[in-house]
Amino acid sequence: MPAKDEKISAKVTSLSPSKREMEIEVGVDEVASEWEKVLDSYVSRARLDGFRRGKAPRDLVGRLFYKDIRNDVIESLVPRALGETLAKENLNPVITPIVSEVLFRDGEPFRFKVSVEVFPEFKLQSYKNIRVKKREVKVEDADVDRALEELRQKSAEYIPVEGRGVLEGDYVLMEWKGKDLTTKKALPTEKVLVLAGHPDNDKALNENLFGLKPQETRRFVISYPQDHPQKKLAGRTLEYEIKLISIKEKKVPEMTDEWAKDLGGFETLSSLREGVRKDLEGVREGAARREMGEEILETIAQQMALELPESLVEREAGELIKSWTSAKSDTVTLENVEALRQKARVKAEKNITNGLVLRKIAAEEGLEVTDEEIEEEIRVMARRNNIPLAQFVDSLNREGKREDVKANLLLRKAIDFLLEKAVLY
Repeated sequence: MPAKDEKISAKVTSLSPSKREMEIEVGVDEVASEWEKVLDSYVSRARLDGFRRGKAPRDLVGRLFYKDIRNDVIESLVPRALGETLAKENLNPVITPIVSEVLFRDGEPFRFKVSVEVFPEFKLQSYKNIRVKKREVKVEDADVDRALEELRQKSAEYIPVEGRGVLEGDYVLMEWKGKDLTTKKALPTEKVLVLAGHPDNDKALNENLFGLKPQETRRFVISYPQDHPQKKLAGRTLEYEIKLISIKEKKVPEMTDEWAKDLGGFETLSSLREGVRKDLEGVREGAARREMGEEILETIAQQMALELPESLVEREAGELIKSWTSAKSDTVTLENVEALRQKARVKAEKNITNGLVLRKIAAEEGLEVTDEEIEEEIRVMARRNNIPLAQFVDSLNREGKREDVKANLLLRKAIDFLLEKAVLY
């Protein structure tokens, strides 16, 4: 430990490339000074019998509130001493440091230990002229046809119809109520919008919808199996009554010049077709560049042996699992949960390593992101998400995500740099 007359001193031990242990000591004079400040605050607020507020003797207040004052002094000194030590040692924790072995004794320096996880220092091997197989980008006429058909389906309108029953593909508004045939308990009556014939509907529902006309009702029974994915229905037998309220028929526009104009930005179907082709080429070129970038990064990573902060790996793996399971809620079972954890951990380590490598390359090559580039990226993101720009900017600022946009742009610049310097074959 450094000389005792220092206000704050520390001994830093490197336990591994990503772990540091710090023994921090706050000098006696600094502790005494902080004690007096906290005591002053208690004296000014203390209400003790026989004394006016703020007039109680300091030694009496100190004795009566000793534990509270002690805790306040510790809570004040720990973050201050820790912050100064981290800055002095040029350490940037990846998560909140863990404080332990707090030792506070009257008349002695205040001591405590801190465990810190940090990004490991490392040197890059050669990252230029890396050989990578070039991805060929092709867009066939059939790809354009599929994309145009998707656009056509998205342009469909749903027109109210009368004088006929429900057909497959109709959107129907109906009143839906049911009863448990075992308990005789009635279920709440609901108004629901249903796409007739959709494969996710129960087979019995689809069968009873077809041909039904407005104001007509039908009853049917469904016996749900014990392993039904909706637990509240599993193993139950329910009688349903549906009453049709209205029918809307799907009307898909024809692929004409007029339709292309309605979409905006195109005068003819031919120009729309060309625009769709260019969009598809752009998307596939982007995917090809990402694949080549991943291959280059994998080559670079194979040259290194990084010990990553365990807490960071666990946090990233947890986020991956959350995103995977929210996208497909039926994929997690007792049998595959461990395999999922392992898959997430491998992916997390890869993501973190790639991020470290790219940031290092960006720093060594002096790559930077301008404010203009950030603003343009935000505009693109707003358009992609179909959100008004002002609303999207407000959301980014409120959630503190602007720096994330900048960081992602910097990583993309680093990948572009690697691709420019790569040897394609």
